[in-house]
Amino acid sequence: MKLIYKTFIFIGILIAVTSCGTSKKIQANNPTSQTNYSNTSQADRITTHAKSFLGTKYKFGGTTKRGMDCSGLVYVSFLNEGIGMPRVSREMATRGKRIKLKQAQIGDLLFFSTQKNRKRINHVGIVVSKSPNVQFIHSSTSQGVIISSINERYWNKAFVQARSLL
Repeated sequence: MKLIYKTFIFIGILIAVTSCGTSKKIQANNPTSQTNYSNTSQADRITTHAKSFLGTKYKFGGTTKRGMDCSGLVYVSFLNEGIGMPRVSREMATRGKRIKLKQAQIGDLLFFSTQKNRKRINHVGIVVSKSPNVQFIHSSTSQGVIISSINERYWNKAFVQARSLL
């Protein structure tokens, strides 16, 4: 009986130790400590703040480094610049000016419909780069906060619209 008890204790400790260190997080710079805000645009500050969440796991309704969903990332990144936004991606898609994808600039929003047989917007990301193609930061349910390319087949097929708020 003692051997079974010791085995369970050992397995429990082993699981606790290995589960704490197996997920690789990307460490981002703290935007307020290394960015000279007087020399950066509002769009750059928004994207820098969003990038500070790179590697954060996905959490439905999340708005912190403990967990973040796609609209939460946009919400807190714009709020950090004093710009209030709705909390839901489909409501965000009614703000600002609709633009063509080729007109998208850093800080603009990209909206997607990722559900089969539905055209309803349910995902949003922030443009972080235009070269060599449009890249955007978002919170993916499978990978958390990452940067993806609009040229990836999945995102290209799911793309609905781009909007400029700045």
